[in-house]
Amino acid sequence: MALKTPDRYQSTFLPESVEDYVSQDDPVRAYDAMIDEIGHEDLGLEKQWKKVGNSPYDPISMMKLLVFAYSYGWKSSRKIERALHHNLAFIWLVGGLKPDHKTIAEFRRKHLDTLKKLLKQTARICIDLKLIAGNVLFLDGSKIRGNASINQTKTIETLETRLKHIDADIDTLMNEVEKADQEEATSDSYVKMTKELRKTKVLKEKIQAAIEKGKKEKLTKVNVTDVDAVNFKGRQGSHTGFNVQAVADEKKGLLVHTDVVNQNNDHNQFANQIKQANQNLPIPCSTAVADAGYFVVDDLKKTVDEAIDVIVPSQKQASEKENTPFDKEKFQYHEETNEYVCPEGKALYYSYFSKTRNQYKYRMKREADCKECSQFGKCTTAKRGRTITRLVNEKLKNELAARYASEEAQVIYSKRKERIEHQFGHIKRNLGCGAFLMRGLEAAKAEFSLYASCFNISRMLTVLGGTQKLIQALATIRK
Repeated sequence: MALKTPDRYQSTFLPESVEDYVSQDDPVRAYDAMIDEIGHEDLGLEKQWKKVGNSPYDPISMMKLLVFAYSYGWKSSRKIERALHHNLAFIWLVGGLKPDHKTIAEFRRKHLDTLKKLLKQTARICIDLKLIAGNVLFLDGSKIRGNASINQTKTIETLETRLKHIDADIDTLMNEVEKADQEEATSDSYVKMTKELRKTKVLKEKIQAAIEKGKKEKLTKVNVTDVDAVNFKGRQGSHTGFNVQAVADEKKGLLVHTDVVNQNNDHNQFANQIKQANQNLPIPCSTAVADAGYFVVDDLKKTVDEAIDVIVPSQKQASEKENTPFDKEKFQYHEETNEYVCPEGKALYYSYFSKTRNQYKYRMKREADCKECSQFGKCTTAKRGRTITRLVNEKLKNELAARYASEEAQVIYSKRKERIEHQFGHIKRNLGCGAFLMRGLEAAKAEFSLYASCFNISRMLTVLGGTQKLIQALATIRK
């Protein structure tokens, strides 16, 4: 058997035209066609033909470059720059243009609004191709690290103390710089101290911004590196980052809407995210589904009031714990008298309303009724006897629990994992989104919109059967 050996001096020739660098079935052609179908007007990109100064790069080509690079997990502007010199697919995509890494990074930074529009436009195309039905929507959230260390999260008091030390350091450096300036301005010590002074002033500005944000929003802790990021606990430990929200359609699992919030849980996110997702659809969805992390009755009520069927389990239903003999469900509520009756037949009267928790409190009429009861110690050990809380929307809570427990709802809810969770797995693992590259909440929203658009295009390639099938489908939209 002959051994295959390399020969770097063998004469070869690339095709005469850049168009022939990639085959007709290469996925890069699908990404190219997709961005062309969206167009610069829908993305808010302005083609400046007569701009004074150095000629800018075509914004559509730059957008294609970012989308294609992110689709293969390349988000570093330096890696993308190298690909433009060595990767034939990248060379073909931008027609031989070779922007440097600074140009690529600046384009991404200056076009956050454009990147946030990208997912909406890809979802619109999916709707036109009937890949998104919009009947049932699934919502889920996931934590993604930010471009900041958790060690830089400090209390306001700590930051104020640190600011005083920095002011003292600046005064010291100023005196040393003035002294070195008088002696010899060109000395190495003068240059080093000047750089140190500049760095210290930048740090002071960051700390001042963090303190201002903390006081304005009444926060106990703020991250100096990224003031928008929050601390959260995940499977890999505690980190600083953001909570990503995603809404997917039932039909093919394509993403309809994404958002990024600086909140370390999913409470009170359901109504807002479903509302925003419906804005991307021709008509509002009929059913919205999420896990128990979104079960906040007052928030779910907003969606129910929009005549949307809500399927969300309560924390108790999700934990699948069996009811005990003295659970709240064993106490009967009498609306006409506004009282609860315990399993032993004793009444609990309305005591007061808690504004902080937005719920009513019910207590035993006589404390002795509990202490003298044979079940005291099992039902409660409180000295004042058993207490029952009732939400303002308690009736709706029970209705939502009954709806989730229904056979029809269980069939729909069983699809949740396969319809919304694998998107995060693909984006985090295959596209390398273990952490955001850019800092700030708006930048994180734009960056994840880009990731979500990449997922949708990749999914469309799979569903439609390849590059040429997708290009042909896009052509039908224009007719």
